[in-house]
Formats: sequence, C-alpha cells, structure tokens
Amino acid sequence: MNRARILLIGTAVVGLAVSGGVVAGGWQNAPAQDATPAADPVGDALRADPTQEAAPAADPAPAVPIAITPPPPVEIATAALEEDKGGDQAEDEDAEDKDEGESDEDKAKRLAADTPVPRQRRRIAIIEAIDKITAESMRFEVEVGGRPVRFNQSLIFTARACEVSAENELVSDAIAYIDVTLQPKAAGAAPRQIFRGWMFSSTPALSGLQHPIYDAWVVGCKA
Repeated sequence: MNRARILLIGTAVVGLAVSGGVVAGGWQNAPAQDATPAADPVGDALRADPTQEAAPAADPAPAVPIAITPPPPVEIATAALEEDKGGDQAEDEDAEDKDEGESDEDKAKRLAADTPVPRQRRRIAIIEAIDKITAESMRFEVEVGGRPVRFNQSLIFTARACEVSAENELVSDAIAYIDVTLQPKAAGAAPRQIFRGWMFSSTPALSGLQHPIYDAWVVGCKA
C-alpha cells in the first residue's frame, strides 16, 4: 500500500513539473496583453508640484554709461618662450628614445584596448511608443521572454533580450532586441511584422521603430 502511494505521488509531481514548463515556454505565443504605463515617481512628483522658483531680482541699469578701461597688454619674455620650447623638445626626444628601446610585443600590449567586460542582462525592457496621429504616447514594460504587450490595440511588442553597457564602455547605454508586429484595425486583416532587431537607448532616432503612424524606441532595461 505504501509503495503504491509513493508511486502515485511521484507521478503527480512529474506531471505538474512538465505542465509548468509547457506553460512557461508558451508565454510568448499567448495573446498579447494591453500596455500599462510604467511607474515614474520622479515625473509624477514634478507634475504634482506646480510651483516654480521665482527669478532673482536684477540690479537696475545705470542712468549714465560706465566707461571701461581695458587692461594693459602683457609682455611675454622671449627667454621664457625659448626655455619652454627647449623643454618640449627634450620631452619629445625622451619619448622617441623610449619607443626605440621598447620591443614590438611590449608596444602592442601598451597600445592594446582594454579587455571588454560582458554586458549585464536584464529581465524587463522599458519601451516608449507614440501614435503620431492622436499624439498618444506611453512608456511601458515588456518582460524578456514573457507575454507580448499591445499598444493602442495595434502594435504588439515582444522582448527577446535586454542588456546594459559594460563599465568600461565609453557610452552608457541600454540595448534590447525587440519584435514589433502590426495588427491592422480592419476586420479580417492579418498581422504583419514591421520591426525586428536591436534598439539602442542612446540613438533612438537611428535604431528605433519608424512607421508612418507609430514610433517606438527602448528607454532602458530593468532587473
């Protein structure tokens, strides 16, 4: 009796685990959910406080113009210029001597770029989209590998990856791989893909979605 019960419990556990994996893997094929505005506490606080700082009072203009005397020209000693020039030449000669005594391998190591650091992956991509006809815009979140998000009943966003730039990169950036599908509002019209690729928050005009009606770009990545 105990052995049969143990086998029954083990079969139930395996069945639940398999069904959970199937549900998690099918999120991207599920119907898209409507986009909701992303939280922006700083912007809400600024919009809720209409007070503005008053401009400081300035001194009144003088009734009579004030004459300004320019300072006398500064004379630069020729000897000082010659000394500086000689010092620069000596520094150049020392640098040349250092290059001549350095091996090609050491020079290549010295001039080589820093080793790139892997970028950090994030779980959520923050997207901003705008309808250029109605001027409706919204900033919303799309989970990487999660359920698609629909904007304005027409654009469907799916995030495949989202990462931020490494510490040693010159530009601080957020990069996301996004699929965008357009669902026409006409009855019976089939959806079509209008964008697939990487979006960079540092260059929204070059890497974002550009459409006759809609524009969309990535704003950032969120853990």
